[in-house]
Amino acid sequence: MAARRDRTHYLYLAVIGAVVLGIVVGFAAPGVAVELKPLGTGFVNLIKMMISPIIFCTIVLGVGSVRKAAKVGAVGGLALGYFMVMSTVALAIGLLVGNLLEPGAGLHLTDAARQAGEKQAAGASESTVDFLLGVIPKTLVSAFTEGEVLQTLLVALLAGFALQAMGRAGEPVLRGIGHIQRLVFRILAMIMWAAPVGAFGAIAAVVGETGVDALKSLAVIMIGFYLTCAVFVFVVLGLLLRLVAGVNILALLKYLGREFLLILSTSSSESALPRLIAKMEHLGVSKPVVGITVPTGYSFNLDGTAIYLTMASLFVAEAMGNPLSVGEQISLLVFMIIASKGAAGVTGAGLATLAGGLQSHRPELVDGVGLIVGIDRFMSEARALTNFAGNAVATVLVGTWTKEIDKARVAEVLAGRVPFDEKTLVDDHGPVASGAADAPEAPEEREPVKV
Repeated sequence: MAARRDRTHYLYLAVIGAVVLGIVVGFAAPGVAVELKPLGTGFVNLIKMMISPIIFCTIVLGVGSVRKAAKVGAVGGLALGYFMVMSTVALAIGLLVGNLLEPGAGLHLTDAARQAGEKQAAGASESTVDFLLGVIPKTLVSAFTEGEVLQTLLVALLAGFALQAMGRAGEPVLRGIGHIQRLVFRILAMIMWAAPVGAFGAIAAVVGETGVDALKSLAVIMIGFYLTCAVFVFVVLGLLLRLVAGVNILALLKYLGREFLLILSTSSSESALPRLIAKMEHLGVSKPVVGITVPTGYSFNLDGTAIYLTMASLFVAEAMGNPLSVGEQISLLVFMIIASKGAAGVTGAGLATLAGGLQSHRPELVDGVGLIVGIDRFMSEARALTNFAGNAVATVLVGTWTKEIDKARVAEVLAGRVPFDEKTLVDDHGPVASGAADAPEAPEEREPVKV
């Protein structure tokens, strides 16, 4: 075990070194750095390739091992209610800070920025009906081939309920899916060894494209946004986590440190989604709660994106010399949080959502989106980190509310006494995380997670 931990420890030290090297190359040779972007894109695509099968296996094993379908519905309803409340809180915080800072005052819109804003607005908007219909895949398997998280979630829930209804006849299928889950997590562990290369390419390209000038001129909104996200995570989420679950936010974030490093180097919270599922199960949250809360949260629990949309909207309006009234702020931003579903894991999707929202409510402000195109990638890091932290906290909270969490195990894991297996990413020994497929000879051993 020690040797395996040492190897992965070196891997993440290599990621840190690659990030530093990428920054140096980005400043020293911007032209060369921009050409390295495919390295980062390729690594993120490798991770995304594994998301659909991991979500499918996790949800099917979780739902299939629960005897009452009502329990799954209760978990989903509770999670969605929590997501709605926290999105509203994030919107309010973003509005408050944006109005206090007035970060756009004094900036001037250039022709280049105006054209960039128009480009982002093109085809950015999506109606609610289109979004809902988009949850239904064209075929049963197209959810896996197209990489749509919500489509995979729907298919997995249907499969889980079907196996639930089959009773003992479905147990061989559950055991088979359990073996497939081990396979896909092992593949993911192999892919992670390419992380330093991906981190180097992604960071070098961002620094090479942006340069120092854009960072200097837009430092106010960048620093303000990062500080706002930090306050939301450590104060709002931290207080909620302590009061409800009795868990220290710093201990939880330390436990997820490698995932935060991965997000920071790729600017996408989706790159850490498979590992979040594995780590939440290892922490002691039951498979049904993890399988439903994490994938759903990646589309509906967009705390960082909500803060970004509020602050960026106020920034653009100030910079264009046409500030938003309180009524306009509320109507525009409520629309944006609805339109932002599915944007959590996609780099740059927040910018497109911002442009689409402005296009539908205040078209004259769309050109101003170009003012922050240059620094959007740096702000997307904070969005992704905040979204990820919000989903990790949400999983623990929902597990606590539904009594589907092993608190003794949580304490042991966060104290470092039950280390996470970085080689397999699957815990075959935990009482909650092992699930239905870990005891093929004795189905009754699944009783602790049945309701």
